[in-house]
Amino acid sequence: MNFKKQLFLLVSILFITNSNAQKLELGKVTIAELEEKQHPTEPEAPAAILFEKGKVTFEYSQNEGFVMITTVQAKIKIYKKEGYEWANKVVRYYIPSNMRETISFDDAITYNLVAGKIEKTKLKSDGEFDEKINKYWSQKKISMPNVKEGSIIEYEYTIKSPNTNIVTMKDWSFQTSIPVNYSEFKTYIPEYYVYKPNQKGFVFPKTTVEKKTSSITINSKERSSDGFAGLKTTFSSDKIDYEETQTTYISQNLPSMKDEAFVNNIDNYTSSISHELTMTRYPNQPYKTYSTDWETVTKKIYEDDDFGGELNKTGYFEEDINTIISGLTTRDEKIATIFSFVKSKVKWNDYTSYYCNDGVKKAYKDNVGNVAEINLMLTAMLRYAGIDANPVLLSTRDNGIALFPNRTAFNYVIAAIEIEEGLILLDATDRYSVPNVLPTRDLNWFGRLIRKDGTSTQVNLTPTNISTEINNLQVTLDNKGGISGKIRTQYAGHNALSFRQEKININKETYLEKLESDKGSIEISDYVRDNDLDISKPIIETYSFKDTNAFEIINDKIYVSPLFFLSVNENPFKQETREYPVDFGFPFEDSYNVNIEIPEGYTIETLPAQAKFVTDENLAIFKYLISNTGNKIQMKITTTINAAIVSSEFYPTLKDFFQKMIDKQNEKIVLKKL
Repeated sequence: MNFKKQLFLLVSILFITNSNAQKLELGKVTIAELEEKQHPTEPEAPAAILFEKGKVTFEYSQNEGFVMITTVQAKIKIYKKEGYEWANKVVRYYIPSNMRETISFDDAITYNLVAGKIEKTKLKSDGEFDEKINKYWSQKKISMPNVKEGSIIEYEYTIKSPNTNIVTMKDWSFQTSIPVNYSEFKTYIPEYYVYKPNQKGFVFPKTTVEKKTSSITINSKERSSDGFAGLKTTFSSDKIDYEETQTTYISQNLPSMKDEAFVNNIDNYTSSISHELTMTRYPNQPYKTYSTDWETVTKKIYEDDDFGGELNKTGYFEEDINTIISGLTTRDEKIATIFSFVKSKVKWNDYTSYYCNDGVKKAYKDNVGNVAEINLMLTAMLRYAGIDANPVLLSTRDNGIALFPNRTAFNYVIAAIEIEEGLILLDATDRYSVPNVLPTRDLNWFGRLIRKDGTSTQVNLTPTNISTEINNLQVTLDNKGGISGKIRTQYAGHNALSFRQEKININKETYLEKLESDKGSIEISDYVRDNDLDISKPIIETYSFKDTNAFEIINDKIYVSPLFFLSVNENPFKQETREYPVDFGFPFEDSYNVNIEIPEGYTIETLPAQAKFVTDENLAIFKYLISNTGNKIQMKITTTINAAIVSSEFYPTLKDFFQKMIDKQNEKIVLKKL
């Protein structure tokens, strides 16, 4: 290669490198970026993160010691109106007085292309909002101005965490629901701190580590007497060198996370990293270890005044509990009575935390409280009644799975009763919940039960009992394509809980209009529902129906799908492969008992064959039974899923099972005219 070519190549490389560097700085927005109409690799994306860079440093303060500074810069492209939500940013921060964090936003600007020129709109004070969540957390929000399709937004924010609050760093996610062109996270950790990094997801960033020398200066003053002039003040400065570990994590060209059917929480599977402080080793001091296992974490939580301290309070409820359990002799009676009492006495204010906010006494008096106040109160009452009850820490579905031992892994607490047969789990925040039928938000793999002595044990939160939906359908066909009949549907277990949560408080007329629409525009009459509020029983709904266009008549033959408006026509599993587990929430069984009366003047030409599909390990079972007597056809179709969570390695099997089930359900009965 001659000199000119070498020079040209070198200049080209420098130009590309410089261009890339410019793109990773705030304020370097180009016309080409603003003109871009869609993301190069995901044209359907509503927005994309052009870059996001995070940095955690430790700065020494003479009065405070080391404080942790977290700085985040982001540059985001908005392609469509559906991407406008990315023009809003919310950041939570800790607010207890001795551990209070501070947060500030800077360089928040919206860029637009107007008449071929770049227009900048800066965020003003009326676009910033501070909201208190509870006594532990607040959140800062910004809403970027002048956002349009094609806009680019940029912002930077800084969180300052005092020396008393550096146990965890803010989690860093490399992936999200939109494409990420570049994501970078750096940590600069002095030798005095040892953090354990925990990575999750299916994409791992490129990681580099460097050791460098840094220093701090400590100023001091001394006062001494010279014997004549009185006290004398002398000043001195000491420079202390220390080793700093600089770690850089980089990921590029990350695709958006695709939310699929039956995914617990997509964030559980995103590529991310968290850091937990495991040790401090200050000069001339003994090493101090921090939470490194679940036992240590839970014991620390239990010892907190806002947890164990509140759990141990009893004086405020004793008289009432004595009254309601008077005369009750069995354990189950006492459990049911106390559980029902708490649910009716204290309403949940929708705040999640394992710490009490205002305290159990105030919640009891005011009839409203957060999760901890309600369920710690329930636990204390059960203990008072002589029942072996303990709190269970857990992370709700929207908070993510508690994968690694740390105090921030949990955000919720329920009650558990230990009996010979196992555990009875209770959550009094939901009026429709019954023992061992927890709200869906609680069904998040594992929790930690904490006993009075501070020891803990893992608790499986995944339901094992099958929740059922039983449909009994009586149908009469006419000879013009119409049907009429009656249906009775019974919901039990988690199906009953979901029904009550979603539908009981809906206006009846509105509910029936939606039901008719959901069932293919049938006409409903004589609607009756039983056991709305008797949560100890299954909920049952019964109604009559009509449909004038329910099947086809071709050349004097009738073609009928035997489940009519109850049939499933689309497989929920569409991806060829899947990386995430399939999370149904709970095992279930759907059954259909169908009796069909064929119209006068017709006889049966073809009935679908009976069938049974069973996957390996009886994970999924499908049974299809059909017979006829005279002008009556009887069917029983049952689908059973025996596991709440199915590993992704079984995904092809599960997808195939659902497709076979759907195809079989929709096979036609053929009737011919006599």
